[in-house]
Parts: sequence; structure tokens; C-alpha cells
Amino acid sequence: MVYALVWAAIYLIPFMNAHLMSEDVIDFDKVVISWVKITPYFATFLIHNYCLSPLLLRNRYGWYILLLLLLVASIFGTIDVLDFRYWQSNEHLRDKASLTELAWYWNVLFGILMAGANSMIKLYYRALSTEQRMAVLERENIESQMQYLKYQINPHFLMNTLNNIHSMIDFDRDMARKSVMDLSRMMRHVLYDSGEQTTTLDKEVEFLKNYIELMRIRYIDEVDIRFTYPDMNICRKVKLPPLLLIVLVENAFKHGISYNQNSYIHISLKVDGDELTCLVANSRHYSQSSEHSGIGLNNITRRLSLLFNNRYVLEIDDGSTEQYVVKLVIPVIP
Repeated sequence: MVYALVWAAIYLIPFMNAHLMSEDVIDFDKVVISWVKITPYFATFLIHNYCLSPLLLRNRYGWYILLLLLLVASIFGTIDVLDFRYWQSNEHLRDKASLTELAWYWNVLFGILMAGANSMIKLYYRALSTEQRMAVLERENIESQMQYLKYQINPHFLMNTLNNIHSMIDFDRDMARKSVMDLSRMMRHVLYDSGEQTTTLDKEVEFLKNYIELMRIRYIDEVDIRFTYPDMNICRKVKLPPLLLIVLVENAFKHGISYNQNSYIHISLKVDGDELTCLVANSRHYSQSSEHSGIGLNNITRRLSLLFNNRYVLEIDDGSTEQYVVKLVIPVIP
């Protein structure tokens, strides 16, 4: 909209110039000639704004510079060859132009400067948008951490876990001791490690393992729980936002287990190049609510949009009556 107003004002300059010169009758020949001389700049702007600047925003600087030079040189070089001979061959149009003729190299220079100004504006607004998005993301991270912390510390979760640990003390003290340590490490990760913008995959894997071990206390051998992940040496090199994967695992435990039927939860993490894939599959039972995804997956979708814009994949396969599968693919943070 702003660009349209600016170019509309530029095309009105010949009329304004005639008015300021106190001309009784506007010489439309001069106006047309002025428009003809403005149009190459307008064409350069349009092609640059809609075709070339996206290359710059995608950090393809080499192609951007090459195509910009070709664009400006071809447009103004062609104009220089033609040299407005059509206008100069007509006696009644000669010397009526309201703008000064420029050599082709000046036109090329001004064209590049105009494209540069257009690029600077776009880069500025992209930086501003990124800054605003990061501010929102920071607030979202804080809210996510606080919501998750509240969930973890709420009496229902802690009482169930502590009751299970208490019941084991009499017959399996080693298991009870191990469960206390799992709970301690899990809470430490939520309280401290997740305060950073990024964490390493090995920490998230340990966090998920602790969570799964605590959940095993409730279900013993009644549920087939499998968790596969890459070698820890690989996991230590992979960075991702904290507390991102736990939402998918929580969702599976919440909706994928039935005390009356065979149940399973299979969790798989894979690192392929610069992508991390998390696949969570769980059994599905008719007694469960059809709104399987719930608030958790809605929140993770919102958070993923803020973190990765459109550079992620979240697929939910709920077409089967026996299985529910969630697949998440995110880029690895450098």
C-alpha cells in the first residue's frame, strides 16, 4: 500500500510541476514523456520487489546480485539503445521533456540505488518482524514452562508418583530409590535446564526416559512401552527447544492406555542430516474421547509456528480405529 502511494505521487509530479510553473494549459506531451522516463524505474522496482528480493530474504546473495545487475543493465541498456528515438523523431515532442536526459550508466546507478533502498526496507521489516516474533516466542516459552511446571508440581501428578514410590518401599526399596532419583532429575530439568532457549537432545532424551520410567511404575508390564533414540554422542550435538517433545509423549500416555485392553506406546527419535524426527504411536480405544489431540497438541502447534515459521512438519494420523500416530519433523538448531 505504501509503495503504491509513493509511485502514485511520483507519477503525479509532472502535473504538479506544470502547476508550479503557472502554466495555463498542461502540456500532456510533456507529461507523457515524463511518464515514459519514469516507467523503466517503475518496472525495475516491480521486478525487484516481487521476483528478486525474495532471493535476498532467503540469503541467496550470489543469485540476487547477479540477477539485479542483469535486470538493471538490460532495462536501461535497452532504453539507451532506443534512446527515445521515437520521441526525438517527432518535431512537436522534441525538447518538451520535463525531466533531464541521463546517460545510461547514471540510470543503471540510480536503478541499483533504488533496488538497494527497496532491499534495505524489506530487510528492516524482516528484522523487525523477527524481533517481534522472538519477543512473542520468549513470552510463549515462559508461559509453556510455567504451565508445564504447574502440571508437574500439581498434587495429582506428585501424589500419584509419590504414592507409587511409597508402595514400593516395603517390597522393592531399590526401585523406590531409583524412582525418587528419576523424579528428582526430571524436576531439575524442568526447573533449571529448560530455562535456556535451546537444549541438547541428550538432555531431552534423559528427561523423557525419566518420565517414562515414572509412568512404568503405574502400569508395570501391562503396557508395551518402547523408546528408541540415536546414540548419545549424536544427541549431544543436536540442539532443540526445551520441553518440546514431552507434549507428544504426555499425550500418548494420557490417551493411549486402557486398563481393560492391550495397550502400547512406541516412541522413536531419529536424526537425519539437519532434521530431527519424533514419531509417537499409541494404541487407540473406543472409550477414549475423540478429541485426542487436546490442548497439548494445539499449544505445540502454536509454539512450532513461532519457533520455526513454516520449516517444520507436524502430521497427525488418526484414520485408524486401533492406532494414533503423531509425527514431528523439525530443523536442528545450529
